[in-house]
Amino acid sequence: MLSKERQAIILDELSKYKSITIQQISERLDVSESTVRRDLAELDAEGQLTKVHGGAVLRSMSQISTKDSTVFARKAFNIDEKEQIAKYAASLILDDDFVYLDAGTTTDSMIKYIKAKNAVFVTNGFFHAQKLSEAGLRSYILGGEIKLSTESIVGEEALESLSKYHFTKGFFGTNGISATLGFSTPEVKEALIKKVAMQRTREKFILADPTKFSKLSSVTFADFTDAIVITTALEDEGYKQFKNIIETSLIKEVTEGKE
Repeated sequence: MLSKERQAIILDELSKYKSITIQQISERLDVSESTVRRDLAELDAEGQLTKVHGGAVLRSMSQISTKDSTVFARKAFNIDEKEQIAKYAASLILDDDFVYLDAGTTTDSMIKYIKAKNAVFVTNGFFHAQKLSEAGLRSYILGGEIKLSTESIVGEEALESLSKYHFTKGFFGTNGISATLGFSTPEVKEALIKKVAMQRTREKFILADPTKFSKLSSVTFADFTDAIVITTALEDEGYKQFKNIIETSLIKEVTEGKE
């Protein structure tokens, strides 16, 4: 296959999925990874894509988020979507669950909807812990370094705290979702907490409004297939094929149709 033919297929895959990995294209074209790297380098030089570690992204995704917005700022965005996602996510918690609740605005919104009063919670969100306790829910907070911008606990002590737990369900926030580059967040310490907590969780859920899709932040903390994504309605057609995405708008439509 000529290089231009390979590159045309690469660009076609990229238009569908917004991001691609070297391994994915190597298997798709049945060529070596070094050949894929050369093709990506040429396409990057021509301005048709942006090379990243392990693959490439659309030029429109090349603006990688490197800083966290404050919780105060994030609470003002996509309020209705976050409430829908939070309400559905809370309904998944059962009385015998041992739950990890990641710091974040959507996980924060979950707390008022939790009906499983006998579930037990662990969180790295210090205001989450307060609200869980005020709601009469048994809860624990990780020890460690305080990160004010995200109202979270991070660092080595928090990682050590996580090492003793085994969660039945976990609910996590993310700054970016890519089918090929996974779930990402801007800061290393926060990414490590998310990564370790997910590794110690049986059923993992990512809570994300539609604006998080095809976005990329500095640090990947999990692969796309590692968790179920709960969102409101997919706006990016490239994600329609994936079975690990729950759209709350579709659930609402079905429920209303039965009434």
